[in-house]
Amino acid sequence: MRHEVLAIRHVHFEDLGSLERVLGERGLPVRYLDVGFARIEAPDPVVPSLMVILGGPISAYDDDRYPSIAPLVAMIEKRLAAGLPTLGICLGAQLIARVLGARVYPSRQTELGWTPLTLTEAGKQSALRHLDAARTSMLHWHGDTFDLPQGAVHLAATPACQNQAFAWGKHVLALQCHPEIRTDRFEPWLIGNAGEIASHGVDVRALRADTVKHGPKLEAAACDMFGEWLDQQQLTTKP
Repeated sequence: MRHEVLAIRHVHFEDLGSLERVLGERGLPVRYLDVGFARIEAPDPVVPSLMVILGGPISAYDDDRYPSIAPLVAMIEKRLAAGLPTLGICLGAQLIARVLGARVYPSRQTELGWTPLTLTEAGKQSALRHLDAARTSMLHWHGDTFDLPQGAVHLAATPACQNQAFAWGKHVLALQCHPEIRTDRFEPWLIGNAGEIASHGVDVRALRADTVKHGPKLEAAACDMFGEWLDQQQLTTKP
């Protein structure tokens, strides 16, 4: 049986980024399910070796506005109940938190730009140790946040967002931040989010320059982090 990664993608440019290279090196093919172009409930969520729920500009609690949320929540529920490797980034992390019974809600301020993570003691002992502030800064792009789910292990924070990352059990990792960003693919983020960037008074030129400055270090650190986490999930190259 060939291993496969199912990546739930809400916006085309918010893909697996640098993390996809790690999967390719391990012989783990990626299949994207693009929300809005495919039936969310079509794939069986317990079949893939890894499921990744990527970011997007909607909210995890916007069921009334976006009918894709309810079936995605059901998929995540089934996946987590099966104890299978699951990674959530930004909106994906919020959806995982929701499934685990935590509150997801608008944060006091939108976090948009580069700020290093502060790791907890548990974070320093986890694969996130590669994302420590001594090694790299981190890209943030979110207006919502979540409470830490019951039973979750808090891994990282920033001054603007207490719950940046958590683990739940051995197989679930949720990251509010964006370690997957690739410097050479960042321009679509700026174009696609031009209105949001302007509405928050962020200088797009400064954001681009910060990404050129910090992006390469983050790519290397994120690949190391993801590789270690995949090793823990025993998702290695198969013959």
